[in-house]
Amino acid sequence: MGALLSIPLLAVPSISTVLGFAASCCGAATCSAVCSACGKCGNSVATRIAYALILMVNSIFAWIMLTPWAINKLQHLTLDYMTITCPDGPCYGWVAVHRINFALGIFHLLLAVLLLGVNSSKDPRANIQNGFWGPKIIAWLGLIVLSFLIPDGFFVVWGNYIAFAGAILFLLLGLILLVDLAHSWAEYCLAKIEDTDSRAWRGVLIGSTLGMYAASVAMTIVQYIFFAGPGCSMNQAAITTNLICLLIVSAISVHPAIQEYNPKAGLAQSAMVAVYCTYLTMSAVSMEPDDKLCNPLIRAQGTRTTSIVIGAIVTMLTLAYTTTRAATQGVALGGTGQSVKLPDDDEHTLVTQQPDSRREMRAAALRQAVAEGSLPADALLDDDDESDAGANTGKDDERTKTQYSYALFHVIFFLATAWVATLLTMNFKAVDEDFVPVGRSYWASWVKIVSAWVCYGIYSWTLLAPIVFPDRFDFV
Repeated sequence: MGALLSIPLLAVPSISTVLGFAASCCGAATCSAVCSACGKCGNSVATRIAYALILMVNSIFAWIMLTPWAINKLQHLTLDYMTITCPDGPCYGWVAVHRINFALGIFHLLLAVLLLGVNSSKDPRANIQNGFWGPKIIAWLGLIVLSFLIPDGFFVVWGNYIAFAGAILFLLLGLILLVDLAHSWAEYCLAKIEDTDSRAWRGVLIGSTLGMYAASVAMTIVQYIFFAGPGCSMNQAAITTNLICLLIVSAISVHPAIQEYNPKAGLAQSAMVAVYCTYLTMSAVSMEPDDKLCNPLIRAQGTRTTSIVIGAIVTMLTLAYTTTRAATQGVALGGTGQSVKLPDDDEHTLVTQQPDSRREMRAAALRQAVAEGSLPADALLDDDDESDAGANTGKDDERTKTQYSYALFHVIFFLATAWVATLLTMNFKAVDEDFVPVGRSYWASWVKIVSAWVCYGIYSWTLLAPIVFPDRFDFV
């Protein structure tokens, strides 16, 4: 039945061709504009922004496929011949969401394979990561078209098992990186305080800790007031459990035994974990359905369609940003991290001259060789080109070493596409509204609640691990 989706290309070839080329040109132009606009920032930053935009556009496109308008439009393009079923009965959006995210996921997996072992922008394959945006956009759109030729049965298995497993891995990865960020932030502030004895950094560390705890308490109070009314046992249990976990991890972080094995542990890390998990819990109770009258936000919405559209766009934008940060924060995953960079034009182990002096000496030697007839005059032109290129290396921050693992970057983006597809389709039910709310289901709410509990568990283990395995840690 999936082969019937090729009918639109035969029925209206002019429209599909125009839309395909327009989308590819616009996408390539957007990515090129981003890279040009980010000329002052590193080449790696512009690349990450471009991939984040592609993920966001792909996610919004997949979300639109859940609307009745998209279903009717596609049925019209197939001359009303297409009748497709999905696990919960007749529908089309469920399968389309998985097709679109499958296409982008395969796109990232192919890039991950092609970019294995790339360590600097001097590697010719680095251009695949940082350039060729036109061909990459066309390849992405081509994969979307090809995905519509695959039978529906494949995506039923893909969506229910493979994409779901990828979504769980993506959530776990995000929680691990969050805990790593909490430790890195606190250790960075402590290092600044030890090195500079600065009151400003003390104020930043203490102020941020108190501020995050205050935000956690405020969100907890708001949840009890608005979302924990009579009959809302699920919300009451989730909010109370989060509060208990918050107090437990805070107490553990300052316990004398923990401080003995890890003196850098403290309330700063606990505060960041607490505010994030409290936010997850609040997001869960505020996005659940209102069938039990436990979510006043839904009843209080004025323009429902506008709020759903804005919420979906904000969700996709946040997801794109979070994925990009996770894909480049390689400390917890064994990434390269930051490195000390040597001058690009000096590849010797012994440095005896400053880069400018070496360049001047090289230019003088070339001029003398040309004057003596040992080298042709074109050698001076080649030297000028190399000098100009060296002057522009400020835009390329990866000539010596990549800022992140290219292959791991695309693997994480693949997991992100699985999460988007699962978020949009899990417990999906056809609605009569113009747009389907993103994440408004008990499944999505429970995922966030359980994610908060898992985050507390991961953070607690990072505190207890030095005690359980003292030989593997060198804090003392």
